Amino acid sequence: MNSGSKRVAWVTGGGTGIGLAGAQALAADGWTVIVSGRRKDVAEEAAATISARVGKAEAIVLDVSNAADVDAAAKAILAKHGRIDCLVNSAGLNVPKRSWTDVDNDGFDKVININLNGLMYCIRAVLPAMRAQKNGVIINVASWAGRIVSKMTGPAYTASKHAVLALTHSFNMDEFKNGLRACCLSPGEVATPIMKLRPVPPSDADMARMLQPDDLGRTIAFVASMPPHVCVNEILISPTWNRSFLQLENAP
Repeated sequence: MNSGSKRVAWVTGGGTGIGLAGAQALAADGWTVIVSGRRKDVAEEAAATISARVGKAEAIVLDVSNAADVDAAAKAILAKHGRIDCLVNSAGLNVPKRSWTDVDNDGFDKVININLNGLMYCIRAVLPAMRAQKNGVIINVASWAGRIVSKMTGPAYTASKHAVLALTHSFNMDEFKNGLRACCLSPGEVATPIMKLRPVPPSDADMARMLQPDDLGRTIAFVASMPPHVCVNEILISPTWNRSFLQLENAP
């Protein structure tokens, strides 16, 4: 990733789920990882566990929907480490009231502010440093719902993840000339805590058949480790037992 031995990765939403798995995999590959998240105890526990077991990690408390706080976090990382080589945008959420029957403005805004606006704030915060380095990789965690419209995830989440896909390709169109590249990682169902917020939570048996966080962690580390001349533009990945296919089979 860079001419020296130090590689610095910032993982938003790194305290749980896909973000945590990505942070663990990156640290195991020798990256210095900065984990950020809204809950101080969760972020600090994640960083401490990574540091004790696999590599170097630090924690920053951050709500990515606050642009000023995002800028301050990026500046703090750069002040301490002098560079940011990889940004993993994994902070994201959905709300229980997610169908057109019950979605409200507050819920819609909450999803968009975290999943889309917060992701964009983080990209903008690291851009000056990455441009100066002429090197950097950004991994935006989107969703199967960013490619394929589903009633299950609801209009806010679906719209936000479609936008992340478009934003990623737009980034590559502009920033390739600066040596930068971005990947939109779009997983199908992953067995993370967010699943329990669904109106009808999946069973333990269904969760066991889903993608597991470590599957995505390995994928994130793979993309991040590719040489600077390689841009992995997009990855669409799903469990072999893909429940969306069952819905198609049962459709009238």
